[in-house]
Amino acid sequence: MSVHVIYYQDGAKMMRPVLDRKEYLALRSTPRQKAILKAVREGDEKAKMHLVQMNYSCLPNDDGTLKGSTRMSTTVGMDIDHVSADGMQPLRERILQKKDEMGLLMLETSARGAGYHLVFRRREELSQEENLRWAAELLDVEFDKGAKDITRVFFTTTADDENLLFLADEIFEVKGAECHAPAGKGRRVRAKKAGRAEQPSEACELTESSLTAFDLCAQQAGLDPSGMDVWGEHNWHANLMAVLSVGVAKLMSRQQLQAVVAERLPNYSQTEDCQKLIDYFYDKYDADKGFMNAALREINAKAQKETATEQIEDGEAGEEQTATVNVQWKRMPQGIRDSVEAVGPRLAMPVVTAICPCIGALATGVKLDVHGQKRGLNLIAYIAGDFASGKGEIDPVVEAWMSEVKALDKMYLMQEEEWRQKKRAAKNKKEQPEEPKLPVRCLTMNNTVANLAERLANTEGKHAFSFTPEADTVAQKWKSAMSDFSVMLRQSYDGTRYDREARSADAVNVHIDRLLWNVTMCGTPDALYRVVSNYTDGFQSRIAVARTPDNTFAKLEDKPCVLTERQAERIQQIAHLLPLMQGEVVLPKLEAKGREWVERIRLETMMNDDKVRARQRFRVCVTAQRMTCCLMLCKVCEGLIQKHGLNGAENRLKQYPELWKEILLRAQSQQMLEIYDVIADSLLENALHFFRDRIEAAFNSRDYAGYPGSERLKRGKNDTIYERLDVQFTFEQAMQHCLAVKGNGVTRNSVQQMLKNWRNQRLIVFTDDKGYRKNLSQAE
Repeated sequence: MSVHVIYYQDGAKMMRPVLDRKEYLALRSTPRQKAILKAVREGDEKAKMHLVQMNYSCLPNDDGTLKGSTRMSTTVGMDIDHVSADGMQPLRERILQKKDEMGLLMLETSARGAGYHLVFRRREELSQEENLRWAAELLDVEFDKGAKDITRVFFTTTADDENLLFLADEIFEVKGAECHAPAGKGRRVRAKKAGRAEQPSEACELTESSLTAFDLCAQQAGLDPSGMDVWGEHNWHANLMAVLSVGVAKLMSRQQLQAVVAERLPNYSQTEDCQKLIDYFYDKYDADKGFMNAALREINAKAQKETATEQIEDGEAGEEQTATVNVQWKRMPQGIRDSVEAVGPRLAMPVVTAICPCIGALATGVKLDVHGQKRGLNLIAYIAGDFASGKGEIDPVVEAWMSEVKALDKMYLMQEEEWRQKKRAAKNKKEQPEEPKLPVRCLTMNNTVANLAERLANTEGKHAFSFTPEADTVAQKWKSAMSDFSVMLRQSYDGTRYDREARSADAVNVHIDRLLWNVTMCGTPDALYRVVSNYTDGFQSRIAVARTPDNTFAKLEDKPCVLTERQAERIQQIAHLLPLMQGEVVLPKLEAKGREWVERIRLETMMNDDKVRARQRFRVCVTAQRMTCCLMLCKVCEGLIQKHGLNGAENRLKQYPELWKEILLRAQSQQMLEIYDVIADSLLENALHFFRDRIEAAFNSRDYAGYPGSERLKRGKNDTIYERLDVQFTFEQAMQHCLAVKGNGVTRNSVQQMLKNWRNQRLIVFTDDKGYRKNLSQAE
């Protein structure tokens, strides 16, 4: 192990190994590191001391410190400083040109940007100074006598391409001389005490520095290192030290930090020893000063207070909200995290539900395989909440996601307006200007069926998107055509064909191979019932419903959450990359998670004989998979932006069209699979909260063709009563069957009128005993 990062312990400079390329790049890529480097290059010399420091030339002493260390690693770190601006590029080319001869492993620009740091393979026959002289002669640069000590550290820059110029994986390899645990510490004895055989392959992952640092931390935490299993899976304690130091350096709260440890070390995160180490390390450690400073302590206290408040508020909001308590929204990908921060944790699930149709519409070229069927990320969302419950805070977030599409639409609408002006000017002329068919994608809900259908036909095969902050707009505008609205949305969810024909030549005729239209609506619960008025046609089960928590007695916030310019910019970066993803994708882990959830609900509902909940699970599973895929796509974009920058990420997606699929498969992390359960449970509970009684009433109605126990497949209003009666019946029997079918509103006069109508139609005749007999020949 040749790469070590520097930290401080009780005022002493310490070092620990960096385990792999991923961790190495993560240390260089933090927002804190980037901000400090920017300040240094703008002239703030003091800020340089806060950069991450690395050592590449030696192993530390037994106590983890650097002072007096003489043992050398297999690499040499070299500092070439004070290079003129004109000499930077030629020197860089010379270094890279001779990288094989030199054995180059890492090359970076210096903190001030006026030189280079490089790491090369050590010539074992030469001393530290002789290795540096040899390299200086090879590169034709002046040998720096003041930078020849083996314990020299380098102020690290960032992982951006302009700073990290070359990095070989060999730099992280553990050589044979370093593959043995140090003697005299009882390592092998402890392995036997733990009931494990000696495992040399796992031992090769241990270094003396990591074990020493682990012992020191464990002892100060009040633990006995001699009784602990340090031969655990993949050197877990060294990984723990790495996670903790990086986490605290990023100013994570203890709740956030616990989640990172759980993700990296799932088999050890809940052990008592691990928890004690987390407590000690977090309370004492600071990346710069070796102890917890006041700023970090204040951040931690604030985060813990917010967490407690969130749990109380979620608990008071009802059972359907409790599933979101443990969700680490701040660990969500860029764009998602910014959306949640813009509205606050109380509205986390509503805002995620609201923006997923946006993401699905932007990633219009992506088709997800769910249960063997490949469909687009077609989603319909409704955010339900009482007035003044915070629904309006979601509006600017949705606007931020769709801003780029709306900017393009604005240009199209201006072209349409120009056409209208030309048409008005040419009103009485023989030649009329041709109407443009422009792909406007953000469609207003305050529109007629014909106009909306025409717009949907002109989107060039891409998703359209509609958003309304007031669902009553839909209920009022579509009151006389609600069935048409329902049909269009049902077909858009499935991405199936949509046709609309009219006899008039001037009327709108539409034929769409795949109707793609994602919709987000916000409104009150009673408006939801006006939008969804039929509970047996499948419209209700295709809607993802979220509800805002009850804030009736909540205090007025001192600093309410608002969408900042920075958050909007980060959202727009993700939104810019999503349309570049094209193709079909199969996510086996997500599919397995969905099937596991469906089976769990099946067993629960079967035991409770809950048919409504059992039927809801089918489409909830599909919707939740699509929503989770949307979050994973944002994770893909975030990773590309962090590694290549926005422009670089865009170029990578264009040059390598299949790249996003490879990254998406890796995005099926435990965290994302857990968020699937949260989303699915929330969708199911909200659907039952709003619709259970209405669904049960609709399916139990005698007017419903699928009523259990019914032998007929189709029933009319009077025909149903007619079929229930025997061939000969009395007035009282007719009265009883009318009450059974129609309810208590039936009167004797209404029954008499019904029988009179039947006699007029010759369906029945009087009998001698003042009863009635069916005229079967006439009924047939």
